Amino acid sequence: MSNILRRGRLEAVQDEEIVQYTSSMEADRWIFNADIVVDLAHTVMLKEQGIIKEEDCSKILSGLLKIQEEGMEKLDFSYEDIHISLESRLIDMVGEDVGGRMHSGRSRNDEVATCIRLTLREELLDLLEELFVLRKTLLALAGKHRETIMPGFTHLQHAQPTTLAHHLCAHESALSRDFDRVQDAFSRVNLCPLGAAAFASTGFNLNRKRTQELLGFEGLLENSMDAVSSRDFLIESASVFSNLMINLSRMAEELVIWSSSEFNFIELDDTYASTSSIMPQKKNPDTAELMRGKTGVAVGALMSLLTICKGLPLSYNRDLQEATPNIWRSLETVRASVRVMEGMVRTMKVHSEVLEAESVTGFTTATELADTFVRETGIPFRTAHQIVGMLAKEREKPRLEKIDSVAEVVLGESLSSRGLTEKMVKEALNPVSNIKRRKIEGGPAPEEMKHYLSKRQSELEINEQEIAALKDIIDSAFENLLAVVEEYRKI
Repeated sequence: MSNILRRGRLEAVQDEEIVQYTSSMEADRWIFNADIVVDLAHTVMLKEQGIIKEEDCSKILSGLLKIQEEGMEKLDFSYEDIHISLESRLIDMVGEDVGGRMHSGRSRNDEVATCIRLTLREELLDLLEELFVLRKTLLALAGKHRETIMPGFTHLQHAQPTTLAHHLCAHESALSRDFDRVQDAFSRVNLCPLGAAAFASTGFNLNRKRTQELLGFEGLLENSMDAVSSRDFLIESASVFSNLMINLSRMAEELVIWSSSEFNFIELDDTYASTSSIMPQKKNPDTAELMRGKTGVAVGALMSLLTICKGLPLSYNRDLQEATPNIWRSLETVRASVRVMEGMVRTMKVHSEVLEAESVTGFTTATELADTFVRETGIPFRTAHQIVGMLAKEREKPRLEKIDSVAEVVLGESLSSRGLTEKMVKEALNPVSNIKRRKIEGGPAPEEMKHYLSKRQSELEINEQEIAALKDIIDSAFENLLAVVEEYRKI
């Protein structure tokens, strides 16, 4: 049949290049199932409001389910978007006198906005589950390494001794905030624009609350102009994805560095490595390197969305068609990266003996030595800092005799005269003693880490319950919708 959208106002037939240029069909693959679900809910509501007849409702619902069963490949890709292609297919199946009634009281503007939100909502829930698994893996690994000593770094220079558990939990903590940000974004994605029509709502007596309920949305986007024209929920989601990818990229960078011969802290599983086409000895951390690179996809998508949405007048503009491919590209990259990072962390080999040996390289116990001078002799920390700094120039393990000679220069008296002993110095230079002393909240001491891990595990369990609750609401709504659809099909 003729193009159901262009046959009235427009006469000219578009050439192939224009069709391809304006088409969103490839990006619309993401929303095929959502479009079917939205059509089902809208049709049910039209019937309940007396806007379409029962028998027409039954035929439309049966046709939609048949289209869903056939799959998107059965649709005509010459149309500019999935919505018109799907409606055209329905009309071919049941006739225009029936299928042509489905779009009553609706525009593609509110339809596409609803489909995007519906699909993105599902994807965000899946991302939450994947983040949960990654965080759980990090905490489980940290639990095994509460006493695995390693050097901590600032400026990528050896700084102070810490534990692998402490380091891993730093990453988990950042990812927990990403989890919270995804949840926050979900709450603003999970609002229903259906019923806004083109932008000024409709003269049909629609029941917007009913379609909101059937689709499992938390609430309505009430202002019909805002409902169809706003894409801030995409920008917010893309921002969350960018932040998450930056955190994953930091982890990937460390995996690359730590697996080098210079560090040799870990070895990645062969699954996540490659070799050279010419150098047969090479084991390259390509997967982690690619994750660093793929961060650009997420950041680029955010920049594209910001640029597309900047300066658009109310209400709907076709520019917004270019927004959705960017969010899907970013989302696909982010979800895959979370899953891959979990696998890399779970399967990597930790070289504990190397970590421990390197924990004192670069005089990492210098801060504790200065703190010991302050606690045991009463001198100001800044003075202790100066003394230890002068000792660090010697590039050798400081002993009491040398400490006293430097103190004589700085203070005019020895620190042993103030009560400092060789035993105190030895303890200060011991990385294990260093770490055990750091038992304040958030520190690396094993006993504090045990408490910290227990607390984080409890928070993780709460997050798991929150995910389950959100999924239950949506699943229940869809089950109810399908039950109503089945009932109305048989009329």
